[in-house]
Amino acid sequence: VRAGGRVALANKESLVVAGALLQAAAAASGAEIIPVDREHSGVLQCLAKEPRAGVRRVVLTASGGPFLRTPLADLGTRTVEEALRHPRWKMGKKVTIDSATLMNKGLELIEARWLFGLRPAELGVLVHPQSIVHSLVEMRDGSVLAQLSVTDMKIPIQYALTFPEREEGPLAPLDLGRVGKLEFYEVEEDRYPLLGLARLALEKGRSLPVALNAANEVAVAAFLGGRVSFSGICQAVSRSLERHQVVDVGGLEDISRIDRDVRALTGQLIEEGL
Repeated sequence: VRAGGRVALANKESLVVAGALLQAAAAASGAEIIPVDREHSGVLQCLAKEPRAGVRRVVLTASGGPFLRTPLADLGTRTVEEALRHPRWKMGKKVTIDSATLMNKGLELIEARWLFGLRPAELGVLVHPQSIVHSLVEMRDGSVLAQLSVTDMKIPIQYALTFPEREEGPLAPLDLGRVGKLEFYEVEEDRYPLLGLARLALEKGRSLPVALNAANEVAVAAFLGGRVSFSGICQAVSRSLERHQVVDVGGLEDISRIDRDVRALTGQLIEEGL
């Protein structure tokens, strides 16, 4: 970013923990930060020729993960193997667990805040099991713009590399006739409590997003390692945030220190049995 180039950003965490710093550096150097995340690529495509003043709200879609219809009473005992069986996407273990808890969508809300200069109230999430509609943009005149494509990351990756142009792609066009139906549901807060913690970090800002990300990474690693239950992920993150003293973030050194301290705290809480 400081070199003034185009960055095809393929992770959420950079903007989650250092969004203000990255955007300030981009503004100073003239760099472009182009998202590869499918939801943010969808927003970018919807807004490519639209003035930001016309936007009322941006809605990111979530598949709901493997536990979308699991009875709430059974969620806490889900195994690692069950949590890794994502119904739509083949991803790495950490992001697949984040999809099961919906933390990935929480991180994406914070990422979208920095990518598109949006306020927390202008960001929302809908569960969309088919993963065909990647994002929705509500306009002030009542129109809703949507970006749809087959469930494949080749499209957002290619768009980040060729933006603002479009080149011939390797995939067949989306066939809505074969898809048949598109479903959308409001997020069940009891099913996905980590999304609420992410929203808190989004709204309060300062060091909370850094702490949220650090605590979640330690908690997910502990779950994958068999040291906490599925419900223990949320417990570890929640208790870490309760103990975290929120401070201003002035630079990368602050981020590194906060990240290190929260990781140590979360690890300690897990070792103590929460």
